[in-house]
Amino acid sequence: MLEHGGNLHDAIRRYQRPRADWLDLSTGINPQPYPIPAIASDAWHRLPEPSTALLEAAQSYYDAPQLLPVAGTQAAIQGLPRLRSHSRVVVAAPSYAEHAFQWRQAGHEVIEVPYAQLASAVDDCDVMLVCNPNNPTGECVDAEVLLRWSAQLAAKGGWLIVDEAFGDITPEASVAASTAQAGMIVLRSVGKFFGLAGLRLGFVAAHPELLKELADLLGPWTVSGPAQQIGLIALSDRAWQLAMRQQLKDSGQRLQRLLATHGIASTGCALYQYWQHARSAEFAEKMAAHGVWIRHFNHGVRLGLPADEAGWQRLQQALATSIISRDIE
Repeated sequence: MLEHGGNLHDAIRRYQRPRADWLDLSTGINPQPYPIPAIASDAWHRLPEPSTALLEAAQSYYDAPQLLPVAGTQAAIQGLPRLRSHSRVVVAAPSYAEHAFQWRQAGHEVIEVPYAQLASAVDDCDVMLVCNPNNPTGECVDAEVLLRWSAQLAAKGGWLIVDEAFGDITPEASVAASTAQAGMIVLRSVGKFFGLAGLRLGFVAAHPELLKELADLLGPWTVSGPAQQIGLIALSDRAWQLAMRQQLKDSGQRLQRLLATHGIASTGCALYQYWQHARSAEFAEKMAAHGVWIRHFNHGVRLGLPADEAGWQRLQQALATSIISRDIE
């Protein structure tokens, strides 16, 4: 299995520091989660029947004509490669590592291509996969460009898969409304913006025939009853969504400014910031010594948002003592 953020158990075991003493910034998950409502008791007792109300709420929220609820977008990331015969797959890089990994596991030919070179790779692949905005760098591709690439791929029976897991804060950039056309697939997650990663709820927007194939592959009862009920309420709560979008935009800008005061020019989105770092593992060790758990890659560092003012102050102190001039690259 690949390594991911959120692995706080590893930090606790490795550094012998109790959970309460950690500031976990290793994910891009909203640290201010949607308040969990009371749910009907039969959600725990009955097998989870498909919820028409949940689908309607999701279609309205994502502005998508057709959706399939899944147990987190990871289920779709693992399932989609199994619906195609051997294909040449281009994955924008660097990005969420599960995409390239799962297509390779299914026997496809995978090429990882920098964002700046994607346009020239469309003609040479059967499937292209783009995270938009990208995790971890925050890079984005304009919707008009994605629609053009999708048409090019669909003309030869190909797919464009757009992972919009971090797209809730900029809904105007989504291409989910165009997924009725063959070849366009969009992945959406309830875990990131709503801060409900443990709910394991996501959606796939695509042509109805493809969604049926994926549903048949994944089998029955893929989304739990409690997840369906909580998801319905969260996706319908427009007042909370509007307020949270602004709050996260403000927090993302604050994190970027904080890093800038330490000489770091970062990129990202409202939920995280990223910068290239040649000694990312060394920097992560320094931060861990202060009880701050971050996500590092061989190419850089990503920080999520603190949950409260105490967390912001703790991050400021850890950065002040962990960063030296040679760290900023």
